[in-house]
Amino acid sequence: MATQLTQDLTGKVALVTGSASGIGRDIAETYAKAGAAVGIADINLTAAQAAADEIKAAGGKAIAIAMDVTSEEAVNAGIDKLVQAFGSIDILVSNAGIQIINPIHLLTLEDWKKMTAIHLDGAFLTTKAALNYMYQNDNVGTVIYMGSVHSHEASALKAPYVTAKHGLLGLARVLAKEGAAHNIRSYVICPGFVKTPLVEKQIPEQAKEKGISEEEVVKKVMLGQTVDGEFTTTDDIAQLALFLAAFPTNAMTGQSFIASHGWCMK
Repeated sequence: MATQLTQDLTGKVALVTGSASGIGRDIAETYAKAGAAVGIADINLTAAQAAADEIKAAGGKAIAIAMDVTSEEAVNAGIDKLVQAFGSIDILVSNAGIQIINPIHLLTLEDWKKMTAIHLDGAFLTTKAALNYMYQNDNVGTVIYMGSVHSHEASALKAPYVTAKHGLLGLARVLAKEGAAHNIRSYVICPGFVKTPLVEKQIPEQAKEKGISEEEVVKKVMLGQTVDGEFTTTDDIAQLALFLAAFPTNAMTGQSFIASHGWCMK
C-alpha cells in the first residue's frame, strides 16, 4: 500500500521550545497553520505571549509557556500546562539554544556547562516530560531535535555547541529504539547557517576572533562551502519540521536531515 503524505496536523498538540523568535517561531506558526494547537515555550514569556497572540489572531490555537529548559521543574510545569490546555502532547520540537564563541583554551567551564545544559540537558528534560504523557495512550508521537550541520561536522571556536549537537544524534537514535513500542518517532533536523538573531550575533564575534571583516565571515566562514552562497531560511526548516511531524510511518525514525545548501552532505 502506498504511503499517503499529508501536511495536516489537525487535532495534534505541539510544544516548540525557544519558539518566541527565529526558527522555533516559524515552526510554531507553520504547525498552527496546519491545524495543530501549539505551546510557545520560551524563557522570555513576554515574547512568547506576543507570538501566541499573533497565532491566535490568525485563527490558530496557541498558548505561551514560560520555560527554562535547563530546569526540570520548569519543563515539567510547562508541559503540564500544555496538556491541561489542549488535552495531550503529540509533537515535541526541542529547539531552544544559544551560542558562545571561544577557542577551547579560553573557554570557561561555566560557559561549557551553560551551552550543554541548554542544548543537550534541555532536550533530555523536555523529552522525558513529553514521553510521560505520550506513553500513556500510545498514540503516534513525534520528537524533533534541532541539531545542526555541527551534529556531523566541526568548526573552530564552537566546542560545546558541536559536542551538544553531536549528542542529539545519540539521544534521537536511542529514542527511536525505545519509543517504537509506543508509536513514538524521533528525528534530528540539521540546518546550515540560518540568518536568525543567534547567527547574526556570531558575525561580529567571529570577525573579531578571526581578525577578518564581517563580510568575510558571511562569505567565507558561513557560506563559503555552500553550493550557492545562500543562507538556509527559517521557512526551509519549518517546512521540513512539518513534513516530519506529519509523516505517517516509522520509515525514517532515528534519522537526521541536513538542510544546508550543500555545505554538508552525508
